[in-house]
Amino acid sequence: MRITTVRRISQIFFFALFIWFCIASTFGISFWQLRGWPVNWFLQLDPLVALGTLLTTRTIYAGLIWALATIALTLLLGRFFCGWVCPFGSLHHFVGYLGSRNRTIKDRVAANRPLGAQKIKYYVLTALLSATAGSLLISLADSARWAPAWIIGALVISLFGLTAASVASRRSNSLLTFFFSLLALWTAAGYLLKIDGPVASSLMTGLLDPIPLMHRSVNLVLLPFADSSVHIASNAQRHYDGAWLIGLIFLSAVFLNLVVPRFYCRIVCPLGALYGVLGRFALWRVGKKNSECRDCRLCDSRCEGACDPGRVIRVPECVLCMNCLYTCKDDVIGYNTFRSEQGEIVSPNLSRRGFVVASLSGIAAIPLLRLDGKLGANYDPALVRPPGSLTEADFLNRCIKCGQCARVCPTNVIQPDEWQRGLEGIWTPKLNFRTGTSGCQLNCTACGQICPTAAIRPLSIDEKLGRGSFEHTGPIRIGTAFVDRGRCLPWAMDKPCIVCQENCPVSPKAITVREIFTPLQTGNLDIAKVSPRLVVLGTAPLRNGRYGTGDYYLFVDNPARTRVRISGNTESSIALQSELPAGSSPETLKKAEIQVRLQIPQVDPERCIGCGICEHECPVSGLRAIRVSAEGETRHKNHSLLLK
Repeated sequence: MRITTVRRISQIFFFALFIWFCIASTFGISFWQLRGWPVNWFLQLDPLVALGTLLTTRTIYAGLIWALATIALTLLLGRFFCGWVCPFGSLHHFVGYLGSRNRTIKDRVAANRPLGAQKIKYYVLTALLSATAGSLLISLADSARWAPAWIIGALVISLFGLTAASVASRRSNSLLTFFFSLLALWTAAGYLLKIDGPVASSLMTGLLDPIPLMHRSVNLVLLPFADSSVHIASNAQRHYDGAWLIGLIFLSAVFLNLVVPRFYCRIVCPLGALYGVLGRFALWRVGKKNSECRDCRLCDSRCEGACDPGRVIRVPECVLCMNCLYTCKDDVIGYNTFRSEQGEIVSPNLSRRGFVVASLSGIAAIPLLRLDGKLGANYDPALVRPPGSLTEADFLNRCIKCGQCARVCPTNVIQPDEWQRGLEGIWTPKLNFRTGTSGCQLNCTACGQICPTAAIRPLSIDEKLGRGSFEHTGPIRIGTAFVDRGRCLPWAMDKPCIVCQENCPVSPKAITVREIFTPLQTGNLDIAKVSPRLVVLGTAPLRNGRYGTGDYYLFVDNPARTRVRISGNTESSIALQSELPAGSSPETLKKAEIQVRLQIPQVDPERCIGCGICEHECPVSGLRAIRVSAEGETRHKNHSLLLK
């Protein structure tokens, strides 16, 4: 069996496994639902996820230790993940193959020639990792508080000296130079700059990292699209905010393969860039076993990485598709432990200017994005995070925007943020209580259990509800519900409604009602005839059957201030549930009127946990008459609603 056949089997297997894990990320007890399946395994294999969270939090989540296995295999075999495992790469490979089937060998060679744009992914990687530098700067600055200035100065001078030596030796394009430059810049900045101002970090790698991107696209676009007709993973149609943008990016990346094979892998993918950096040190590598090459370029016609195997191979670009091994008719190319006989290019040809611009752009991006003060007093109360979410700064340092929490949410209430938190928070999870089948269910902690980086920390039911050993801390509060008196039916329109109070799941209820009676705007009634349980009107001003709901009363402004419940009505008569006072006549009822009993809802902020069920069930369409905001959320003490 040819090695390319083995590679195809591997690609199909891992792609199918990935789709299966996405389907299994569904809340339920069936075998194909979330019942112990390692649905985050691909994310845990991703070293960019592990490295990003390590830089932003200075810790590594236990499950991400799997990434060490991927790194070790890359150092041994090269960029095997891109060509053999990555589901997004396999999809690009397949679509690119379909687009090149009818092309001539000359056209294929031209399509697979190395492009200068392939270095863009390294700049993207640099910018994304530099955006996490704030945490490192804080660490360095903390160290500088006790380290003597001369030690810091010596370190910075040494790093710049190594950089200068590398440049002087005409290795200015080596990754070693760029590493020393960045480390010197970070060290100097960490010592000289104030932590509170220009220093900040955020995990932005999930925007373009192919594994979170693929998860996000399948979870929030492809599976919901399939569920609209087939119901593969959900019994009801799911909806997600901004799914069109996620789908547009995904489809654009896929169909660009018809123009440039593996366009995303070659030009954009930051994970591929990281593997390229690691792959230059690989023990095994593709290359020419001897120099007896006829320069037929057949190997270039099927090259997936545009790594130029027919000439001086570009090691960081090789994705180990192994196509060149079987297209070479002279058996010149092999997979060996020695370097290619015709030479190798082991570093991307990055410019110093481009590297510095990418680094500084990443370092400066997060402070610039936070100039709006959204992490402080100017926070957006309409942005409600799932239960168990860390404080906003820590949350943004961990969330990789994979969409796993939105996929597993049984009520479809977790939605990807569009622009509410700006570019930094795009596609991070928020709660939209108008969507789905209900609010956040009290006995559900699925989002925290599935989050691969603990941006939403795992909660027990007891902790979420404030029971048992957590009774002294109380339940986890997502926010607080507020009644909009301008839209509430009882408050604004004199219409009976207690839906929010009836559906409040908290015990004792966080929503109570206050009973009042309000006269309808019809004036005093023209009464022609009275009997103990029937009042006949002289005119016909009423709508048939309107007042028989049990919420309407006949009120008589007599010394006893009699109020009798109406059991039904016609256009000209009113039937009463009980008898009128003895001696009642048209003369004694001249000031009678119809009143409606209203139960005015009020929220107790000490009991409300912000579950949003009241907002979901509110009968006012559009902007709900009761809405949950982030005030009072447990995760941030400064958002407390009540004085303690």
